[in-house]
Amino acid sequence: MKFEALRHRVKRAEQVVSIRVDQTQCSWFTLSQAWREGWTPLRIISVGLAGGFLAGKLEPGSTRFHGARWLQMIGSVSNLLASAQAAFASMQANEAAETAEQAADKVDEAVDPTPPAAPARAAAPAAAPQARVTATQEAAQPQPLPAEAATDVSER
Repeated sequence: MKFEALRHRVKRAEQVVSIRVDQTQCSWFTLSQAWREGWTPLRIISVGLAGGFLAGKLEPGSTRFHGARWLQMIGSVSNLLASAQAAFASMQANEAAETAEQAADKVDEAVDPTPPAAPARAAAPAAAPQARVTATQEAAQPQPLPAEAATDVSER
């Protein structure tokens, strides 16, 4: 087989993989959203009641069912699901942070370009962030308690 034909097959395979990755991410997002929306309080209570009924019917003292083992398994599965959900939420938060950072960079790029013929206008926006920083620092200082304020006023 010719090198160009192999190269073309590799490029096509890479395109297919990238499309499949996008489809998988979209499906995963849809599944996780449907999963979260599906667990309403009524359904959670219903599943708990059904599980309790089944656990009671299986005679906890018999050899077929050991309550401690079932509880341990249920706890392990719930921990697994919680950690998977936390990992997915972390991935979404990272993606959202990256998207927000990119949007902020684009906004900065849209605001920052100043024409070289207008140095006076460039100095005014540079002073605005300094004023904002000063106002933020003043707002961050703790306010005196009412008793301290009264003492301060009476000492004057």
